[in-house]
Amino acid sequence: MQQKVRFQIEGMTCQACASRIEKVLNKKDFIETAGVNFAGEEAQVVFDDAKASADDIAKIIEKAGYGAKEKTDALPQPEEKVHVGWRLWLLLAINIPFVIGMAGMMLGRHDWMLPPVWQFALASIVQLWLAVPFYKSAWASIKGGLANMDVLVTVGTVSIYLYSVYMLFFSPHAAHGMAHVYFEAGVMVVGFVSLGKFLEHRTKKSSLNSLGLLLKLTPKQVTVERGGQWQSLPADQIMVGDLIRANHGERIAADGIVERGSGWADESHLTGESNPEIKQAGSKVLAGALMTDGSIVYRAAQLGSETLLGDMMNALSEAQGSKAPIARVADKAAAVFVPAVVAVALITFALTWWFKGDWTTALMHAVAVLVIACPCALGLATPAAIMVGMGKAVKHGIWFKDAASMEAAAHIDTVVLDKTGTLTEGRPQVAAVWLAENSGFNEDDLYRLAAAVEQNAAHPLAAAIVAAAQARGLQIPASENAQTAVGAGISAQIAGAGLVKAGKPDFAGVALPAVSDDVWRIASIVAVSAEGKPVGAFALADTLKSDAAAAIGRLKARGIEVCIMSGDNQGTVDYIAAQLGIADARGNMTPRGKAEGVRELKAAGKTVAMVGDGINDAPALAAADAGFAMKGGADAAEHTASATLMQHSVNQLADALFIARATLKNIRQNLFFAFFYNTLGIPLAALGFLNPVIAGAAMAASSVSVLGNALRLKRVKID
Repeated sequence: MQQKVRFQIEGMTCQACASRIEKVLNKKDFIETAGVNFAGEEAQVVFDDAKASADDIAKIIEKAGYGAKEKTDALPQPEEKVHVGWRLWLLLAINIPFVIGMAGMMLGRHDWMLPPVWQFALASIVQLWLAVPFYKSAWASIKGGLANMDVLVTVGTVSIYLYSVYMLFFSPHAAHGMAHVYFEAGVMVVGFVSLGKFLEHRTKKSSLNSLGLLLKLTPKQVTVERGGQWQSLPADQIMVGDLIRANHGERIAADGIVERGSGWADESHLTGESNPEIKQAGSKVLAGALMTDGSIVYRAAQLGSETLLGDMMNALSEAQGSKAPIARVADKAAAVFVPAVVAVALITFALTWWFKGDWTTALMHAVAVLVIACPCALGLATPAAIMVGMGKAVKHGIWFKDAASMEAAAHIDTVVLDKTGTLTEGRPQVAAVWLAENSGFNEDDLYRLAAAVEQNAAHPLAAAIVAAAQARGLQIPASENAQTAVGAGISAQIAGAGLVKAGKPDFAGVALPAVSDDVWRIASIVAVSAEGKPVGAFALADTLKSDAAAAIGRLKARGIEVCIMSGDNQGTVDYIAAQLGIADARGNMTPRGKAEGVRELKAAGKTVAMVGDGINDAPALAAADAGFAMKGGADAAEHTASATLMQHSVNQLADALFIARATLKNIRQNLFFAFFYNTLGIPLAALGFLNPVIAGAAMAASSVSVLGNALRLKRVKID
């Protein structure tokens, strides 16, 4: 049986490391797929649990030279703040006199330089001690069969150090004090690269990942009733069934039901809806919500990872750790990048020595090539943008299932919408009733029979009929052997009436007479029959959502075509489409018909998104390039969809497509910067326009600049 497991990876220094782990894992016959996210420092593996375990996979990763810790569904722990360690502080301190000396050389003040022996002493501390982590990583990478960034840094800085040691102590010029040494280049390259790694690591752990912000939404202390007394307890000590008090300015600690009190709660962290909602006895409250006014006492029903907030955090963590298809560009490049750079450096050394006759200059040019060609920026380009984009989407109440779903959404040019619950409120009401002549049943009987059958269904039309029967004070009879015909109706055995069917007229076997009332032409029809004989029918009217027209306008403004596919009658669908200005409106569609309609659009060259919330939408959601389900709808729809919308609003769909497009644009910018940087930097280094020190600084700056560009997504305004 296939199982999915996630690991937190330690020890990766660049995209080549991620590619190495993927290569090792994907060679195993019991592993279906393995993907490693360099920015998220996470591996996601699908494997056959009959042939291996998660521990076996962790050992494979560790054997490749990296640490692996399995992730669980428990709420993630807050990330510890990334501090500058003593090793980096010491390295930066040693760099100070070398930086001063370099500045002096640029100003013509050679007396600012340290004496060569002092340079040797400080460089030895760096190369023989502080740079050891580079050597370990490089050796593990070489043993694994794929060279990473640390191989380039190690080869470059060790070459400079050994050359300078030779020139200082063993060359013919050494005895006369005329030796030219370059200790500062090796020391400053190690320093700049280490500083760049630190800044990159801190950005990945804090700014890129939205989980830390979500963790802050859960209160550390809560007021709980225990033994008839109110007491303050740590949030991790509350239990299901506890009564918890939340006052103005405090956050809800668990999903639960309000027992008493009233107030307003801001749940925008989950739904993206900025307006607070009133909470009173019987209302549901969600963990992380902020009480903006009032005071309530609620009973805890779900805790920790079982809450909607916990579910969202786990979903976000998994989605941010996944890989987008566009990342394959960086993966393929990283797989051959380091060996290619080493080859270019060797060629640079040989040609420079050949043409200039100076092997010192040749060495400096070759080292500059090695240092500037780090593939870190390339590896960060895609996952950094995905992590920020995912976090932005979650803040707007949009949960993408994975990075591939977000990338697919960015290409959408056609949207297919279900009607009920998507464009309309999904809370239809009985607007008119027709009673068949000579049926032997009166209007109350019609309500009773229909409600008895429909109480077995979850469709909004069914709920409306049951609610109408209850409002009339009718006793709803029991039903047996309920059978659902998806997209058509439902039938059941009712005592005294036999087999009763409720649903579309053709399903119930009811032929409605010609009517002049407009409501029958635009309403959803539920017909009822008993033992094959017509009993009557209901006309149920639904209203458009207040933001539906604006949402359709936003989609069209972005060049996206809109189509309605509904199981409702064509007249109703046409009426709704006319109000929204949608030309392509299809009614009377079965679940299979919706899926076929989506495939037809795809066959015509369209990239299609489907939006729906019912079981009957699941086939079309699966057939679409990207499926969007409404949270709280049918489980089958949510499971099939690529993303979930928390607000039941087409406006959120427009937000989702905008965020996906902005994220993909950012990825392309990052990839361009990364490729352009190396395309320009390597030739400049080879030709001697960049010395190793400048190359090291430029390499560190390239990764930070890519991360900075990804963080711009946080400030992108959704129009």
